[in-house]
Amino acid sequence: MSAWNASDGGALRGLPATFTYSQARAGGLSKRQIYRLRDDGFIEAISRGLFRRMDTDELADPDLLDIARRAPLATLCLTSALARHGLTDEIPATIDVALPRDKYRPAVQAPVTWHHFDPDTFGTGRTTVPVDSETSIGLYTAPRCIIDVARLRYREGNELFYGALRRWLSRRESSPSELLAMARLFPPAERPLREAMEILL
Repeated sequence: MSAWNASDGGALRGLPATFTYSQARAGGLSKRQIYRLRDDGFIEAISRGLFRRMDTDELADPDLLDIARRAPLATLCLTSALARHGLTDEIPATIDVALPRDKYRPAVQAPVTWHHFDPDTFGTGRTTVPVDSETSIGLYTAPRCIIDVARLRYREGNELFYGALRRWLSRRESSPSELLAMARLFPPAERPLREAMEILL
């Protein structure tokens, strides 16, 4: 890395670990300074107009940062969320991300498959997980993920649905009654869930 002057360093230290081009400019950095800091390895470009400081000790997934910063309601779902919950061994080629049906899909560099869910039930079973100290992303709970793959099994596959349900039912903390209660909010999922549970329980 080449040396930088004190004014550059002072402005950078005032920025969060992940910041936008606009934040950098508002913090006193010129366009030329921003790209010199990038070229000299002091910051990295995560995507267009989004940067991360290299002097932070935090580990963060740049793809999730890109998604979360551009779509605050973005929520990991389906196979990607099931993998995080340890309910499938599948590793999707792209990140499954849900947005309410009335929200637009932002342009991101991360490999994403966008899914649009009903706004009325979008928040059901939605939690958040940190990406870094300043950024979080949505994540559906295990029961919500199972319901989603049940109602979308024609697309996601019966094997994914049955495998995830079987693993979840084997866990001490699983509650079939709570799963079925949530499934009532998603009519296409309730019947296949009941039939599968009759076989597996």
